[in-house]
Amino acid sequence: MDRRQQKTRDAIFDAFNDLLSEKKYSEITVQNIIDRANVGRSTFYSHFETKDMLLKEMCTDLFGHVVSDHLSSESTHDFSGSGSDAGTMVTHILYHLKDNRKNITGILSGESGSLFLRYFKEYLNETFDRVFGPRAGSVPVPEDFLINHISSSFVEMVEWWIRNDMKQTPEELERYFLAVTEPILQQVDREAK
Repeated sequence: MDRRQQKTRDAIFDAFNDLLSEKKYSEITVQNIIDRANVGRSTFYSHFETKDMLLKEMCTDLFGHVVSDHLSSESTHDFSGSGSDAGTMVTHILYHLKDNRKNITGILSGESGSLFLRYFKEYLNETFDRVFGPRAGSVPVPEDFLINHISSSFVEMVEWWIRNDMKQTPEELERYFLAVTEPILQQVDREAK
């Protein structure tokens, strides 16, 4: 994507975020978004098929690079020299949630929250499958059940964190999360032997 396309995409994201803080998701139209972003209808549709796809892309853009092989330093955190272990990945995701607190809180507080959480959980399922999936080989439940359980636990933790004004650091929350998931994964490891 060239710089001009990225600038247009960012303008659409910003407009959508602003609108989400002002209106219910169902009240926001594509026309509202293109007016706020100052782009044409065909420009919007060249980037996103629907308003729902825009929300899904926001989720992907927010977290997609976390699993990248080439991480770079960011303004609030630097995982560029880290591996891709579960703890690092969880902490990195939590930093992105905290950095985008205003947008995430706005999205989750409205009716778009359930749709965003569905997309977020799909993303987590893919991410956690890469990290935890290799350890799930011989557990007495289907692997996708285990991954879904871990992702659901993470989503519930994030909702709890937001309700409590994100008082804990991402590192503290990562420790909490691993404290409750590691026993499950240790059981998986024991049964694999």
